[in-house]
Amino acid sequence: MAAVEDAGYEAPREEILLDVTGMTCAACVARLEKALNATPGVMSARVSLPAETADVTIASGLASAADLVEAIENAGFEAKPRAADGKAAERSGEQRETWTLVAAMALSAPFLVNMAYEIATGMPLLAPWLQLILATPVFFVAGARFHIGAYKALRAGAANMDVLVSLGSIAAFGLALWRMAQGHTHHLTFEAAALVIAFVLFGKWLEARARRATGGAVAALAALRPPVARILDNGVETESPVDAVKAGDMIAVRPGERIPADGVIVSGRSEIDESMLTGESRPVARGPGDEVAGGSVNGAGRLEIRATTVGSASRLSRIIRLVERAQSSKAPIQHTVDKVASVFVPAVVALAVATFAGWRLAGGDFETALVNAISLLVVSCPCALGLATPAAVAVGMGAGARSGILVKDASALDLARKVQTVVFDKTGTLTIGHPVVSDIVALDGDGLALLRLVASAEQGSEHALGRAIVSRARQDGVDLLALDAFEAKPGRGLEARLGQRLVHVGNRALMQDIAVDVAPLAMQAEQIEAKGGTAFFVALSDEAAPRLVGLVATSDELRPESAATLERLRALGVKPVMLTGDSDAVARAFAARLGNVDVVAGVPPEGKAAEIRRLREGGRIVGMVGDGVNDAPPLAEADVGIAMGAGSETALEAASVALPGDDLAKVVSLIDLSQATARKIRQNLFLAFAYNVIMIPAAAAGMLSPVAAGAAMAASSVSVVTNALLLRRWKAD
Repeated sequence: MAAVEDAGYEAPREEILLDVTGMTCAACVARLEKALNATPGVMSARVSLPAETADVTIASGLASAADLVEAIENAGFEAKPRAADGKAAERSGEQRETWTLVAAMALSAPFLVNMAYEIATGMPLLAPWLQLILATPVFFVAGARFHIGAYKALRAGAANMDVLVSLGSIAAFGLALWRMAQGHTHHLTFEAAALVIAFVLFGKWLEARARRATGGAVAALAALRPPVARILDNGVETESPVDAVKAGDMIAVRPGERIPADGVIVSGRSEIDESMLTGESRPVARGPGDEVAGGSVNGAGRLEIRATTVGSASRLSRIIRLVERAQSSKAPIQHTVDKVASVFVPAVVALAVATFAGWRLAGGDFETALVNAISLLVVSCPCALGLATPAAVAVGMGAGARSGILVKDASALDLARKVQTVVFDKTGTLTIGHPVVSDIVALDGDGLALLRLVASAEQGSEHALGRAIVSRARQDGVDLLALDAFEAKPGRGLEARLGQRLVHVGNRALMQDIAVDVAPLAMQAEQIEAKGGTAFFVALSDEAAPRLVGLVATSDELRPESAATLERLRALGVKPVMLTGDSDAVARAFAARLGNVDVVAGVPPEGKAAEIRRLREGGRIVGMVGDGVNDAPPLAEADVGIAMGAGSETALEAASVALPGDDLAKVVSLIDLSQATARKIRQNLFLAFAYNVIMIPAAAAGMLSPVAAGAAMAASSVSVVTNALLLRRWKAD
């Protein structure tokens, strides 16, 4: 694949998202990623414990979803590919697990009373045979998930949380049976076997509920899709499932309803609430010809919409997929945690053996040594360690998505707080991106004819400035000429053939290329640029050499929040830089209105990525904010690429962060979100490591019973996930 791509071709790749069941801790994640990455055809695999997913990139044709499922099952887990509609697999066992927990708690509760009574009186309340009856179903039925999980893990040559819990409960149950066979009635350890399983089950139940809450952003986005659509056929409305909508269908949307698919308004006017998609709090006015996104809410007007993209290709589906992939990505620190977790369980088993041997050598009896080893096994589960980082990342990304900040990779979320320089494209990023024609200067005095010539040539352009010129011609009622040929000159302008005439529209560099002297209009161009406008020289070639015939100028307004955003960045110690292909005069005219901002002007599209590389020299972390096709290379080159939401698909694909709402102030909010998420990760890792640092020595020293160890282990996992969930309160300023 590298050879194919080095030769300038594309080697096709495919991403497959699978729902995985059976994972319990970070050791499971490490084992599953190892199994997937060892599968032929797999290029990369990212497994998320909180989301219970595996996001796998394969070389098309060399692997399939069936191969991945087989690899996952061989590793001791179960999986199925995510459904075509993007919905997560239903967790069919949730109700069964709840009832199993209730039964385990009910059967284990008498042991708590028995323990208290035996401590107080020295005599057991429950007879040995009754303890055996109560503990047996808890150990064999409720504990089956741990025993089976441990068997699968060991069969795969690995160890996880199930191994620790299973070993601990087996040792406790076996010790109780041995003491019972010896005729003992006191200090049996049936309560340890039963209560450890019950407490761990309760902790896993609470943890699962909390982990499902970390996916709240995805669930909220999925809920935006209405179940039915009103399809119009010859003026007659028919309700159909939303999955039945096809591109090109006419859809009626009544006031207050959600729009079922991406489309273009054909008739009607209304205000559309896009807050769940963009984070914007205010509805936006939309009318005929305007695009609308599926999932947004119609206001007070009735709309008729022609569907353009439906199903998995829709904007909402792409955003959901983006958030899911992002939540399965890993922050840099997680790779270190994974390495620790991969050796943690074997180290704990060895430490438990050492604890048993140490107590025996110190003169302790067999039962005391075994109970202390059991306590250490149970208390050492690395669940909290495995959840500390991914839970915080998942919640942080969900909070960002609700505020209109779509982070596509956990590394970008981590790097955003470290950014030292943010580079902004000018047109469409710092400016509104809807320029208007401000000046038309024709050397022969016929401005309307010049506008007709230039607008006809610009018909083939996708550039915002070109669209502004075409729009002005249509407003003035100018009939455009047929466009026979068009060639864009990146960073310079364009050439277009209109019949026998070749029209050149562009900057000084283009005019220099075709040997046209711009001196007759140089002063007017400088005056326009000094005010922040952009001047295009126009030259015409027919039977003679190219000659200058005039200039057309456009102007664009700064976004209302641009100056304030740059000021907030400076207050955070971040250096803002404006990067543009415009002339130095135009760029500095805008910079004067923005305050203290560095300017890099006159940079052609192919040179923007090189400028980002230059700024990154010396290890500086650089962010790039842009929206156009020309911005894709620098967005990819930057440490953190941020694409404005209304920009091109190319820019959105290249960037690591997308701002669908086009609110520039969210660049600052992204940094704040990154800082908040990093704080939660640090807090969670502190909780996880502090728990192990305190509890493992306590268990080894005989200060912790197996029952207390099970309760403490469950509490640690729940506390980490609950702390991560507090990040859901974060909101963009």
